[in-house]
Amino acid sequence: MRLLSGLDERIGAQAYPATSEEVIAEYGDLELELPNGDERLGDVLGRLEAETFESAEDLRLAALSAVSNNAIGRKGYSDRDPSCIGEEGHEQLSF
Repeated sequence: MRLLSGLDERIGAQAYPATSEEVIAEYGDLELELPNGDERLGDVLGRLEAETFESAEDLRLAALSAVSNNAIGRKGYSDRDPSCIGEEGHEQLSF
C-alpha cells in the first residue's frame, strides 16, 4: 500500500542516522497525500517524541504511526470482523 505517496523517494536521500529535528528542518513542508486530505510531514513528526531514525524505513514507519485520521477510509468500518455469537452477521454492502 502506498499510503504516503512521494515520501519514500524524498527521505531516501537523507543521511542516516538523522534526528526528527533534522528531518523536520529538511522535509517538514513535504505534503503527504492521504486518502482524505493532505498533511505536512513536519506536523506528523511533531506528534512524536524526539527520536533518531537509523534508516529511511524507520522514518517511514514513524510517519505511518503518526498520521492523522485523514489516512483512514471509513472510521470504525471493517467487513472482516466475525459476527458475535447470537448476532445475524454483517449486512453486505456493495460499492
